[in-house]
Amino acid sequence: MAGTAVHVTLHIASRINPITRRASVLSAVAAAMLLSACSTVPLSQPSPPVVDTSQPAAEAPLVTPRMQAARAALDTMVTQQDRLYRVAAPLLINNVDLCRTAARGLLGFTAKNKWSYPGEYADAAAAVLGYDDTLRVSGVLPGSGAARAGLRKGDLLVAADGRALPTGAGAETAAASVFAPLVSGRTQLSMTVGRNGQTQVLKVPVTRACAMRVDLGNADNVNSYADGGRIAVTRGMINFAGGDEAIAYVLAKDIAHNVLGHAALSRNTAAVAAIIDNVTRVQPDQTQLAGSGNVKPFAANLETAADTLALYMLVRGGYGVERYKAFWQRLAAQYPASVPNGYMAVHPNLAPRLAAIDKVVADIKAKQASKKPLVP
Repeated sequence: MAGTAVHVTLHIASRINPITRRASVLSAVAAAMLLSACSTVPLSQPSPPVVDTSQPAAEAPLVTPRMQAARAALDTMVTQQDRLYRVAAPLLINNVDLCRTAARGLLGFTAKNKWSYPGEYADAAAAVLGYDDTLRVSGVLPGSGAARAGLRKGDLLVAADGRALPTGAGAETAAASVFAPLVSGRTQLSMTVGRNGQTQVLKVPVTRACAMRVDLGNADNVNSYADGGRIAVTRGMINFAGGDEAIAYVLAKDIAHNVLGHAALSRNTAAVAAIIDNVTRVQPDQTQLAGSGNVKPFAANLETAADTLALYMLVRGGYGVERYKAFWQRLAAQYPASVPNGYMAVHPNLAPRLAAIDKVVADIKAKQASKKPLVP
């Protein structure tokens, strides 16, 4: 699927996103690597080709500087996407009761093949990641049903409930349409995967989680976007944030915006969706990243509501909140609202919002001390 983003879906969901018309298989998180009902049979092996020894062997394809650059860029993208998945996982899994209607049954993995990348990046995916026509697991969320069942990054996707999974161009989207009805209303799914030349049947538990797709934005502006069903965090924001906890602040805020439906309330859904469609491409159109992209600034009350929910989600996800306000103050100081297509241009850092953050943090600490439920 040319032009799609590098995933690790967080999100990764096993349903078709109606806003974006793009599908993905979502992962939930697990620490134990447990194989269930595992049967192993050899994969069929093709007969070795007949080699004409009278002819000189074909030379290896020339690796051009452009190819080398594509490989390096792809390696960086995959590393950053994996990091987003890992940081987002506890936020999505541990806050299912706060996600309201955004909670779904998920498997907890994403998959790609070489056709998930455009142009020279398809060749780079084959060279760097070993991708071909068959879908291969590209990410597994820690703590998810997929992780508990023992699904691994790099596994080949052969079948789901005995139904052969699609291959070739468009397989990523087609596979999501296979998984979606199978996961609905189920507690587990039988999956056949290829690993080390053999097939294994794994019983993958279906895990309820916040069903949001988390993607890397391949742009250097310091921003993140939430359109109601998806989240995109730019590499510029990742680099600015630095540590995982700060990245979790950004993710939690956007998860909260999605849960609370703020894009629709601000009439930003279409504009933000268009930005996410662009920025999650391997090579975004830079001309579309000028200005604010027609995204209207969020009202102060929506920002405060998102901060409140985000702080609770962070604590429930195992992250600290003591530096939450300081992070947004640092961001506003270095990239104020006057910076085109920056975070603060549409997320005002107003004094009432900052005061509200102090109050919510104090409330959370009081609830923790008295062992009360951590709900807003």
